[in-house]
Amino acid sequence: MSYRALYLSNDLEFSARVAELDDLPEGDVEIRVDYSTLNYKDALAICNTSPIVRAWPMVAGIDAAGVVASSAHPDFRPGESVVLNGWGLGETRWGGLCQRTRAPGDWLVKLPAPLTPRDAAAIGTAGYTAAMCVQALERHGVTPGDGPILVSGATGGVGSVAVALLARAGFEVVALTGKVADHAYLRGLGAASVLDRKEFSAPGKPLQKERYAGVVDTLGSHALANACAQVRRGGAVAACGLAMGMDFPASVAPFILRGVTLYGIDSVYAGQDRRQAAWSRLAGSLDAPLLAGIAREISLAECISAARTLLAGQVVGRYRVDVNR
Repeated sequence: MSYRALYLSNDLEFSARVAELDDLPEGDVEIRVDYSTLNYKDALAICNTSPIVRAWPMVAGIDAAGVVASSAHPDFRPGESVVLNGWGLGETRWGGLCQRTRAPGDWLVKLPAPLTPRDAAAIGTAGYTAAMCVQALERHGVTPGDGPILVSGATGGVGSVAVALLARAGFEVVALTGKVADHAYLRGLGAASVLDRKEFSAPGKPLQKERYAGVVDTLGSHALANACAQVRRGGAVAACGLAMGMDFPASVAPFILRGVTLYGIDSVYAGQDRRQAAWSRLAGSLDAPLLAGIAREISLAECISAARTLLAGQVVGRYRVDVNR
């Protein structure tokens, strides 16, 4: 049975198009995909502006959410709602911007109630990564009484969900963004205050005034270095992104003079225990009205133009993709 997918090829020249396919990747669970997402990494692949794809041809998309169509895995039955994130989707393995796929059951997460596949796509890898960042700070021992939490890149997918999760857990959230016009959006998610990203974009002193008990950073580069320099003694930073750059022009001073801890968040190959914990946290903390405010819905065919918009920094929140329209 054929199905539609966002297909990337690079034979004589690169192309991205919606195509009719018959083949499926290997796996013991077949999924009828209802929704996928469009993330920054997906946009890089679709626009071929970074070497994201490492096996050609490729079906784009690092997320898939839908219903089990058939299963040879003992833990999954037809009709169950599942989500698939990471594991090289859209990079080394055909991804989730499609109507059908297969995957190893050990990679799948059963959606905890009350989340639906549509909800899961509004959250996606970005929101799941945000949950892992928040849980890293909490495992470190950071509590609302310890002081404010800085979230960088706050209008993006990871940042938006991180702001919402932290605010609902009782933290004072300081949102960092370069989008001055979207302060109201961030306050609606629960941010107590909003800072201009320009304040963190240039080189700063190795140690700065202690302001934050913790940080969720999606930017890297100078933003991460300045954030670390402003973390209070014994605090923690969860780093998961590099929108500003892969470099880290920092000093060891915050780590050895203030005991700051830097946690790197790998959501792509995280184990099942952490995946289940993250999705359970999301199910218990995010409701439908909030998700409606974060996600805008597009069709499979609209992904190519939306990818260009995303890379231009003109998107607030998340793209959810209805793969069946």
